[in-house]
Formats: sequence, C-alpha cells, structure tokens
Amino acid sequence: MRPRIASVPPLALTGGALTVGLGGFYLAALLLTGGDIEAGTTVRGVDIGGLSRAEAIRKLDRHLAAAGARQLAVKVGDRTGTVDPRQAGLTFDAEETVDRAARTASDPFSVIGGVFRSGGDIEPVVRLDEGKARTALGKLAKSLDNTVRDGAVTFVNGRVEQVAPRTGHALDVDTAVGTLRTSFLRGAADKVTALPARETEPKVTAEEVRRAVRDFAQPAMSAPVTLTVDGSRFTISPAVVGRHLTLGPDASTGRLTPKLDAKGLRTAPEVARPLAGITTTAQNAGLGLDGEKVVVADDARTGVQITDKALGRAVLPLLTKAGAARTGEVAARRILPEVTAENAAQLGLTERMSSFTVHFEPAAYRTHNIGRAVQLINGSLVRPDETWSFNRTVGERTEANGFVEGIMILDDQFTKASGGGVSAVATTVFNALFFAGVQPVEHGAHSFYIERYPEGREATVAWGSLDLRFTNDSGNAIYIQAESTDTSVTVTFLGTRKYDEIKSVKGPRTQVKQPEEKVSTDEKCVPQTPLEGFDVTVERVFYDDGKEVKREPFRTHYTPRDEITCEDPQRSEAPDKGKP
Repeated sequence: MRPRIASVPPLALTGGALTVGLGGFYLAALLLTGGDIEAGTTVRGVDIGGLSRAEAIRKLDRHLAAAGARQLAVKVGDRTGTVDPRQAGLTFDAEETVDRAARTASDPFSVIGGVFRSGGDIEPVVRLDEGKARTALGKLAKSLDNTVRDGAVTFVNGRVEQVAPRTGHALDVDTAVGTLRTSFLRGAADKVTALPARETEPKVTAEEVRRAVRDFAQPAMSAPVTLTVDGSRFTISPAVVGRHLTLGPDASTGRLTPKLDAKGLRTAPEVARPLAGITTTAQNAGLGLDGEKVVVADDARTGVQITDKALGRAVLPLLTKAGAARTGEVAARRILPEVTAENAAQLGLTERMSSFTVHFEPAAYRTHNIGRAVQLINGSLVRPDETWSFNRTVGERTEANGFVEGIMILDDQFTKASGGGVSAVATTVFNALFFAGVQPVEHGAHSFYIERYPEGREATVAWGSLDLRFTNDSGNAIYIQAESTDTSVTVTFLGTRKYDEIKSVKGPRTQVKQPEEKVSTDEKCVPQTPLEGFDVTVERVFYDDGKEVKREPFRTHYTPRDEITCEDPQRSEAPDKGKP
C-alpha cells in the first residue's frame, strides 16, 4: 500500500518562508551593523557606535571621568557655591551605560532597523550615594544658607543708620538631592543650578524702616532735649540719647517701636552730673542721749529722688518734637525720712536699750573695713516685728562696695580676703542685741576663739553662707547707732526697754582640746599663734522689777587654733644640696 502524503496549506508555507527570510535578514543585519553597539550611538557626545562592549566601556571611562570630576555650580537664594560630585557620591557608571546601549541595539527590530538608520544619544547611567550627597549638602548649607534679617534702625554718634531687610533662605536637603543628581546628569559647565530652599520673609520690611526713620529716628536725632527738675535745667545731646535708644520690632506686626534705656542714660556723665546735684538722700533725725534718755540732736531732711521711669517718661516724648517743645519737666519724688523730731517718741525711741564696745589692735585694713560697715549700719531703723540683717544692710564686702583686703578666718586658719575685720562689727552688734533683749534669728561664732571678744558672746558673718539677723520683738522701733575709731567700734540700740536689766553669765570651758603645729606654703598664709579649743555656755538672764524672769543659753564650740608657720613655697621645694 502506498504511503499517504499529507498536504501543507499554502498559508503555512508562506509564513514559514517569511520566518526563514526574516531570520536570514536579521543575521545579515547583524553582520552589516558590526559590533555590540548600534552605529551612530552616542553618550553625551561620545560616539560608541559599532564598538564592542569592552571598547565602548573603555572609551566612556576616559570621557566620563573628566565630566564626572567637574565642579557643579549651585546657588541657594542669592549665594553661590560649588559641589564636588565625587564627595557628594555622584558618579557615572560606564558599564551600565554600555549595557543599556547594547540592550537597545540587540533586539531584532533594532538590528533590522539599524540597516536603514543610525543610533541616537543615550543618557549615561548615574550612581548616587544618598548618604554622601546629604552630607555634602549639609556642609554646603552652612556656607550658603542665609538667615532672615529684619530691617532695622540704629543710632551711631547721633546719626541715624538703616539696616536693609533680607529674605532668609535655608537649603532643603531632602529635595536638593534629586536636583543635584539632575544637574550632574545634564552636565552643563556654564550653568548655575538653583537648589530648592525654604524662604523666610523678614517681619520688618523696607517700608517699615523708611516710616520709622521719617516719623521717629530723624526727629529724635535732630537736636538736644532739655530737662528741668525743681528749677534746675540741663540738656542731653543726640549722641548721648542715641547710645541708649533702640527701635525694636513688635513681635506680631513688625512695627518698629522706640525704647529708651533710662537706667543706662542716667549713668552718662551728661546726665549723671546734674542729677547728682539735684537728688538727695532722705536723712533721719540725728538722735543723741541726755543721760539714758533719747534727744533729737539734728533735724531730719527730706530726700529728692529721680527714678529711671520718671527720666524715661520725660525724655521719650520730647524726641519727636521741635524747637522749644523739646523741653520737659522730670517728675521728682520726695522721700520722707523715717525718723523725725515729731515722730521719734511715737516710734518708741525714748531711751538707751543697750550699748557695747569692742576694742581692737589698730591696722589700716581693719580701721577702714570697720568704718565702712559702721557707715552702712548707722541710722538703721528696725520697726516692731521686723527682722534686721547684717548682710542685707552692709552688702557684700567687695572693693566695689568700699571694702579692702584684710585678714579673716577661713577653714580654721587666718587668711587674706576682702572685708577682713568686719567680724568686729558683727560681734559688737550681737552684744548690743544680746543686752537689748531682742530675739536673735541667725548668728554664728568664729571657728576658733579670738581673745579680744567675750567667750561665747561673739559673731562672725560670711557673704552667702552666714548672716547675723535678729527680730525686733521689743514692741517698739529700734534705732541703731554705730560709730568707730582707729581702735574701737561701738553699737547702741535706742528704743524702749522691755526688761529692766539683762545680764550675761558665762560657764566654765569644757571639752578642752590642744592645738597642733602646722606649716603652710599658701601665698595668702598668715602666721597664727596657738590656742586651745573648747566648749562654753553663756546664759542671757532677764530681770524685771528686780526679779529674774527667764534664762536663755547660748552654747558655742571652738576648735583649737593651730600654730601656723608660713614658708616660701619656692624655698620649701628647693632640693637639699647635702643630699644626692
């Protein structure tokens, strides 16, 4: 039986022939177009058409390396700078770029099409290290960011000066990463890329600056102002006013508003000198004693005070006026004395309550510091139930407050410090309050005993750590008199006695401890003689109508006063020549 031959449809035969034909044409086209890269293919103007993959990579590496190292010109607001692409993590990937070109050229349609056309330009592939890019942009922001600046008006030597406002620009690093990549990819050498930034507009505009200059600043500096106080007159020049005058912006509207530093203005010699001749301190009536009774020795005096607020209120309105209208009156404040001839008896200042004197060896620093403390204490009036403070009344013992360096106790030994010797005044005040019978609130004895003071009945003070305070519980006011000589200080309390008599009873020394011998090389060392330490109790005994009313114990602990020998630190550190 003859085999049966199946017939093939004509359409299938035609399709097969076409496939074979196209395949052959594709192979022929590959031979005609040459290498891996389609002819006419360029990357940023570099022709890599017809090259093998390896050849194209080498060629691109040479050309893109130079382009990739070129600094990128950028700006933030109106400030310009440059970015090094390599430091910003931006590089061209030649291999990936060639792979992209090869993939485009190797599909059948591109190959067959390449017979009839040439390849086109392909963008290079960019690699971006975002971490490096953010770091580079962060550094760039430090130099190119521009903080917003408000418009301003200032005064210099009586002249008006203007500061133009400026918009602030802050680099937006997150958004700028993409912008920087695009700039690197485009590679235009003569183009400055504007990086994205956040803008902040000034609150004080140029228009507001012009208004402030026109309406206030120029009139303020146009001429001196004249002030009158109690018939006295003095002028203040524009230069002096300008040094203490500012125009500050309102936080919500940006409007410039004038502010005068009256406290600073009154320190200017042009103002301070005339005010010094006008202002006076209220002075209490001078009290004396006729036997034990208080008498008025000197009349009181009303004080005149010019406050900073009054000075500012007088000057500021005059600055926008002209001619004779630039003259104004400063309101003076009258300060009444606390003690007058008329009210001394009403205050209960009728007799001597107590008086105590401490004697000391003369020394220039001691006399000076004691005299200064006495000056500050004398005339103090302590009303009923008020608490008087040594530190508050005398102030810190500094050079600015009128004190000099002297000898005082620190860390259980004598040393040099400002205000040394003032404890003699503290001890005198303590004994005056002791015998006046008023209530001590805070006091402390010296760490070791000093022979010129009564045992257990003395006091010291230290700024910031130890004060001498008492509360006036006598029922009437107390007037403190203080006076000093080169060798003594006396404090007297005037008022009304609450008790007929107050005595002091001292007990024996207990817990006696012997001192040690020490050598000091401290540059502020003061030689010190030895004295034993001990405890002692002193009782304050109150009497009324000849009978004892009560007793109050005052217990004091004294550490030994070690013997201190001072040596030159350089001498003590010198090597012993008799030893190797």
